[in-house]
Amino acid sequence: MDYRCINCQINAFTRLLSKNEASVEEKNILFKDFLGYLSELDFTNKIAPEIAKKAHDKIKEKLNVKDLYFEEKQEINELLLNKYQELKEKISNSENPFITALKMSIAGNIIDIIGSPDSDIDKTVEMVLNSDFAVDDSILLNKMIKKAKTILYLGDNAGEIVMDKLFIEHINHKNIYYAVRGGAVLNDATINDANFVQMDKVAKVISNGHDAPSTIIKECSAEFQAIFNNADLIISKGMGNLEALLGSGNNKIIFLSMIKCDIIAELTGVSKGDFIVMQEKTK
Repeated sequence: MDYRCINCQINAFTRLLSKNEASVEEKNILFKDFLGYLSELDFTNKIAPEIAKKAHDKIKEKLNVKDLYFEEKQEINELLLNKYQELKEKISNSENPFITALKMSIAGNIIDIIGSPDSDIDKTVEMVLNSDFAVDDSILLNKMIKKAKTILYLGDNAGEIVMDKLFIEHINHKNIYYAVRGGAVLNDATINDANFVQMDKVAKVISNGHDAPSTIIKECSAEFQAIFNNADLIISKGMGNLEALLGSGNNKIIFLSMIKCDIIAELTGVSKGDFIVMQEKTK
């Protein structure tokens, strides 16, 4: 983890504190405790999603709340589901349905801002559809999909999960697993979200067995690790998954994401705000 990540983690923790009705005194205690945890971190052995999990755990434990974002996730899932047929037709009527569906999925990676108005979704989709990939391994991805006996798709946020469903429905692979978080953390998708959007209609839904906003393999369940290790293709959505898997040397992984921070931009050789379809490089 880079020292520059700390500022983002403090800001994220502050936003979490603002989501609850704890007293100012309780929030001060939680914040001081979190700062103490950060001060003792060994940066070389941590990634940002691990810190986010710790922050989330502290607040959930203090407030005895299992899912801090439950209502917001339901809202964004419903909002995207209401546009599902319209977006599906946009894919079908496009000049290149595969690329359109792929870009639609990446557009979902931007629509993770809770409460985004309907017009923002339309603008976001159009913006991504009219943009190029800064790293474009889409032809390779298409070839890997066609050759793969088993595909593992690593999900990211609620709402976004609907856009993933559109892409998965389009590729129509007979043996694809869709993995969600093992428990509620931030606005990341869980089994409840997958069931809500009926992801099971297009994929085999599984939990990764861990409640970090990422896919930290060593912490995931044995069942998930077996599927991960045996998959012919791993499609990794979003920044959280990218942070954990970038540099793993596993060239079965294709990252689909918008680059949302300068640090990851440096590591991937692109600019903040760029879109990537990028194969993980072999070590």
